Amino acid sequence: MSRRRKLALGAVAALLLIAAAGWLASSPRRLDAASVAAVGPGNAQAGEQVFRIGGCASCHAAPGATGEDRRKLAGGLELKTAFGSFVVPNISPDPEDGIGKWSFADFANAVQRGVAPDGRHFYPAFPYPSYAHMTLTDTADLFAFLHTLPPVKNKPPASRVSFPYNIRRGIGLWDLAFLRTEPVIALPQDADPAVRRGRYIVEGPGHCGECHTPRNAAGGTDRTQWLAGASNPDGEGSIPNLTPSEDGLGDWSAKDIAYYLESGFTPDFDSVGGSMVEVQANMSKLPASDREAIAAYLKAIPARPNGYPPEETKPEG
Repeated sequence: MSRRRKLALGAVAALLLIAAAGWLASSPRRLDAASVAAVGPGNAQAGEQVFRIGGCASCHAAPGATGEDRRKLAGGLELKTAFGSFVVPNISPDPEDGIGKWSFADFANAVQRGVAPDGRHFYPAFPYPSYAHMTLTDTADLFAFLHTLPPVKNKPPASRVSFPYNIRRGIGLWDLAFLRTEPVIALPQDADPAVRRGRYIVEGPGHCGECHTPRNAAGGTDRTQWLAGASNPDGEGSIPNLTPSEDGLGDWSAKDIAYYLESGFTPDFDSVGGSMVEVQANMSKLPASDREAIAAYLKAIPARPNGYPPEETKPEG
């Protein structure tokens, strides 16, 4: 065999090994099956609170829906990003168009690992990187609550994502780089239980960092600038800094933050605006202790300067 042929065969073998390694690295990483199986039936009443913390209706109900229509989670909302347009799916308990045929394991792996029942990766426009911090108990409660909602017939169109982002298998590599289950902010062993509860809500089901933290070129959140504010993915203005810095909530007391989440009013008597309107409406329905916990956590995290370009202005509210 000639030297050139040997080199060619060696190159092919190396490429095959690289491809095999990439395929393995991009494989779906599901939750531990035994841990999922050990979770008992969810509590639908508790799940309603998880539903509100997660703001599920804000994306999965029809835009502008009010009252009972917010319980109809037919999907269809289009989320426009730099990577393409992602269409929110139907998560009503409809057996054909929604999640009516899903097992709890299917649901838990979708919510906490971004893996569909058929093994496909969900795009991280669905905030599973934050939901990865949720407990299985809360996930089971949410699943139980969703099954109390009306089934809705609606099959939203597919997301429109350009190459190479339309290669879903590649999301497995993104998960390998950015999906983390450990807390973003480490707390001392003797940390106030309220701060711990606030960390769980903000970093987990509340998924506040998905909007309020800057992202890198690959779309992963920059944990070194956690909650420092970010450019608005819609392209207009910025998302405010939530850290206790001069640029953020440094002038706000914990009571100010808790009151804002309850009433929608800032210490300057301005009112909530933009996409925060729905978030605040959900937070207003939580127990006061949860709003106070969120406030305690936001006052305990490291102060950071604004995470968005200086020329951008903070939106009112």
